[in-house]
Amino acid sequence: MTPPAPQPRHQPASPELSVVVPFFNEVENVATLHEEIAATAGATGRSYELVYIDDGSKDGTDAALATIAAGDPRVRVVSLLRNYGQTAAMMAGFDHATGAIIVTMDGDGQNDPAEIPRLLDELEKGYDVVSGWRIDRQDRTVTRTLPSKAANWLISRVSGVALHDYGCSLKAYRRDIMRGVRLYGEMHRFIPIYAAWQGGRIAELPVAHRPRLHGQSKYGLNRIYKVLLDLLLVAFMERYLTKPIYVFGGLGLLSLLLSFCTAVWAVWLKVVDGVFFTKTPLPILTGTFFTTGVLCVLMGLLAELMVRTYYEAQSKSVYQVRDRKNIDAP
Repeated sequence: MTPPAPQPRHQPASPELSVVVPFFNEVENVATLHEEIAATAGATGRSYELVYIDDGSKDGTDAALATIAAGDPRVRVVSLLRNYGQTAAMMAGFDHATGAIIVTMDGDGQNDPAEIPRLLDELEKGYDVVSGWRIDRQDRTVTRTLPSKAANWLISRVSGVALHDYGCSLKAYRRDIMRGVRLYGEMHRFIPIYAAWQGGRIAELPVAHRPRLHGQSKYGLNRIYKVLLDLLLVAFMERYLTKPIYVFGGLGLLSLLLSFCTAVWAVWLKVVDGVFFTKTPLPILTGTFFTTGVLCVLMGLLAELMVRTYYEAQSKSVYQVRDRKNIDAP
């Protein structure tokens, strides 16, 4: 008798919604926050998964998340080897989320999970990213609120993507807009900018912000300089990622021009006023500017070669297509 042919194993469909939450030493908040998120996600009527990231906690957060995952198959827990920071934890969440829509929020309980349906409703209006805006922040004014307002104003001016609250982790994304995004440093707050680069439509929605009930804040004034440096990198990537020669070459040409000017000035002083070259720092400045100019130009050429290698070696394109009509996708 011929044995029956093996049946293909059923592959569960990807959920409609993924909620990504990074945790770091938040053992007192884990259980309560999970109950709120699960209740809210279930009330949306969408299939969902909860992706929890333990960012190297030392207070038992990992064990608490493991207990929750053992009792709920929709909970997926990723435990990082050590504390890498919020951006790396958020990136781990994106890498392991499979939903068509990804909602992110903090694990300290200050973001209200009840706002998730409002984010989803706004996303359904045709947006690719909906960013939360904490109008009534429950944080310390001097160390958190005021620096945040200044940073939001600066980021909006530099990037051209005007948002009131880049630091709010409560955001909703369409999965397609996150494809190919890699995050480093403190760049999780700049995701709306990445989305805008790809032609994404961005919306901002006022959301509730709750006071912290347990644990201590992991944020402080020491993050300001990191955000500023990351902003400088984002501004460079936005304007010159595919044409770095414009930056390095421009600086190089400026240095060469200054070298020429200081050389002419030194010769003028020698011929007209009789000032010997050894009596003025101009010859040293000439050599310094000339060397700097040549090095900047060479760095620009090397950067151009690196950019082309980056795109061509990985078959990456310098553009992305939103849609096609009567054309088959390649």
